[in-house]
Amino acid sequence: MDRARLAAFLRTRREALQPEDVGLPRGRRRRTAGLRREEVAAISDMSTDYYSRIEQRRGPRPSEQMLAAIARGLRLTLEERDHLFRLGGYPTPRRAVRADHLDPGLMRIFDGLEEAAAQVVSDLGETLRQTRLASALLGDETAHTGMARSLHYRWFTDPGARRVYPEDDHPRHSRLIAADLHRTYTRDGRDSRAGTIVDALLAGSPEFAGIWREHPVTGPYCAPKRIQHPHLGLLELHCQVLLDPGRSQSLQVFTAEPGSESDEKLRLLAVTAGQRV
Repeated sequence: MDRARLAAFLRTRREALQPEDVGLPRGRRRRTAGLRREEVAAISDMSTDYYSRIEQRRGPRPSEQMLAAIARGLRLTLEERDHLFRLGGYPTPRRAVRADHLDPGLMRIFDGLEEAAAQVVSDLGETLRQTRLASALLGDETAHTGMARSLHYRWFTDPGARRVYPEDDHPRHSRLIAADLHRTYTRDGRDSRAGTIVDALLAGSPEFAGIWREHPVTGPYCAPKRIQHPHLGLLELHCQVLLDPGRSQSLQVFTAEPGSESDEKLRLLAVTAGQRV
């Protein structure tokens, strides 16, 4: 671990960010260049004292999990994140494995969509971040653990994963989801996380195995959707997708036709989601 260079690197990246870059208010009488230490600690889910000690070249050696949290908080690129890990004395994470590191460009856009139904999803169907409205619309998809973090896996193993979609749409979603997993599997190979999910589904889901044998290839996964909300009923939505440069994550934004019944329901859901905060 190179304490001096680690501290200097974090300080330069902290000073290069502005509050609005990470969705924080600027406030008055701001003298600090960039973010304050307490702001970095807050967006990295750690105490101010813990983060301050790292920048002050003291305290215990931060774990890989803590460095990953700081990298996400500071919106580091993958190259910067790898450099941070090397300074901390750790091997650089395998990029295909650590898909929970959000692309900084997507994060900046996501931070500006607080009132929209938006979420960031990995190429394995793992929801990495949701706005309040997206969570109210689809449920909290960030709460899952293990292999169940992947919607690709849950869709074929957990009947509850299908409740937000009308039953008539299930066959279409099954093929789209299998095709999306097929694309990632083809790119990353059998010895990847995608390969692990595919092996588990081939062993446990006859429906998936049948689709997989057809080598499914389709267009964009986030096509127009019909969402069956438990309180508001059916919503007909459009899904716009923005891919990160590495095509490993996507920002999905759900919208409704202006003036439509679905638009009214989405606006009502936005109000109730805000009331629950």
